[in-house]
Amino acid sequence: MAAERLQFDEMGLDDRLLKAVADLGWSQPTLIQEKAIPLALEGKDLLARARTGSGKTAAYAVPVIQRILNSKQSVREQDVRALILVPTKELGRQVQTMIKQLTAYCSRDVRVTDISGKADLSAQRPILMEKPDVVVGTPSRVLAHLTAQNLVLHSSLETLVVDEADLLFSFGFEADLKNLLCHLPKIYQSFLMSATFTEDVQALKELLLHNPVILKLQGSQLPDSSQLQQYSIKCEEEDKFLLIYTLLKLRLVQGKTLVFVGTVERCYRLKLFLEQFAIPACVLNSELPVQSRCHIITQFNQGFYNYIIATDEQSLADPTAAPQTTAGKGKKKKNTEKGGKAKDNEYGVSRGVDFQNVASVINFDFPTTVESYIHRVGRTARADNPGTALSFISHTELALLSEVDEALTGDNADSVLKPYEFKMEEIEGFRYRCRDAMRSVTKQAVREARLKEIKQELLNSEKLKTYFEDNPRDLQLLRHDKDLHPAVVKPHLRNVPEYLIPESLRGVVNPMSSRRRRKRKETPKPEGVVKTSFKKNIKGANPLKSFRYSGGRGRKGNTSKS
Repeated sequence: MAAERLQFDEMGLDDRLLKAVADLGWSQPTLIQEKAIPLALEGKDLLARARTGSGKTAAYAVPVIQRILNSKQSVREQDVRALILVPTKELGRQVQTMIKQLTAYCSRDVRVTDISGKADLSAQRPILMEKPDVVVGTPSRVLAHLTAQNLVLHSSLETLVVDEADLLFSFGFEADLKNLLCHLPKIYQSFLMSATFTEDVQALKELLLHNPVILKLQGSQLPDSSQLQQYSIKCEEEDKFLLIYTLLKLRLVQGKTLVFVGTVERCYRLKLFLEQFAIPACVLNSELPVQSRCHIITQFNQGFYNYIIATDEQSLADPTAAPQTTAGKGKKKKNTEKGGKAKDNEYGVSRGVDFQNVASVINFDFPTTVESYIHRVGRTARADNPGTALSFISHTELALLSEVDEALTGDNADSVLKPYEFKMEEIEGFRYRCRDAMRSVTKQAVREARLKEIKQELLNSEKLKTYFEDNPRDLQLLRHDKDLHPAVVKPHLRNVPEYLIPESLRGVVNPMSSRRRRKRKETPKPEGVVKTSFKKNIKGANPLKSFRYSGGRGRKGNTSKS
């Protein structure tokens, strides 16, 4: 079967593009790339559904670049030829990076710019005046530039791409999209890429596509159980904290891990709780500046951190509505508090963003929709890598669990989410420590931690924009998982005494620090008769033989006179 698959060099791509693909280590196209690229090069509109992590970005980026290279052979005039719409700033940055990698050998012919950041329109105007070939941005940002006439598309645009299409309407971009269409030419090629087919995607299809080819490549929206293992465990609020403490401290969950919580407040509550046990973790949410968020993701991918606690802000489904107490809306009236920072409605972690080599995803708070679950869990088991997803389920979340299980199981008899076989009574000895730590993490401590983190990251963000442009090596020194410490940290909680470790794990888990282990190895227990320290063969060391005592500083002179 492998011999019959279409390869990159059989697609009629430019040599410079093929060289960049080889540099990225892509030996052969993924299924979505194999099917979508030839159709796109034929000029067809595409509506493609493929599960997250299947290579959708390259599936549209390669034909977009190829079409621009073809145009440049006949028309030398510089113009904006492709527009890529993304729902979040993080995804915008990622798409720009991918296109830059693919145009490494033709960067003079194909220029790309990302305008989804928070810079002023006037600051981005000079970049757009140079008419880059590819513009990446969120619908609201692109529309703002079109209205300000910084960007003109009605005569030059050849290709429109909508990435993570299922998320655009849920982020409140419907009106922006409809207004944006008035600025586009009558004829252009469109691609809609999505992990799920929803009513919103259907509405977008009617708006943007003309006789599209529809690609539904994977029946399942997540990898099968041989690649992705999904578990759920029923536990109430206190048990959630107890369980995550023991899983991380005893290293039962290993490798890079994403922990998803429902609200921004719970992000910091969990971070402060883990700090009590010397478990460092980063916080990623919509209150942080976009440069800091992208830097955290980059450093996580480079292996600087093992744990990220994130919100996916799923309830931004109606950002124009008044704040309600729904999961994902962690900051309500606190938005206007002193030192507080408004949420970024164009933030998204669970969707589109490419976290690399994530071993596990833990749903500390269960997601509120099936789509949110798919996108959260889709951060692990990407490409051909294995992964594990573990969901903590309280009694109030049981209905959501059955809804997700039903959607994922489909016609199969077996449930996709297997029960996580974990004996809670084995870790009962840790409960008093867990309660001790939870008492220290007060509402006041959480509030102070949020303010401190935002102020700290705002400063970092300014440094990222200015100082680190000139000093890129210093960027590696900036870490985002430092302790916040507004809560009282009790030193004894840092280490785990051996008697607390469940018998089944003794010998496997050794939570003692390596320093203490070394000390024990270096000073083995002596056997037989032991001489006391003063009976060593040192001249004058035994006061009973020399009649001299030199132990007291003030009495040194007096003892020698005797």
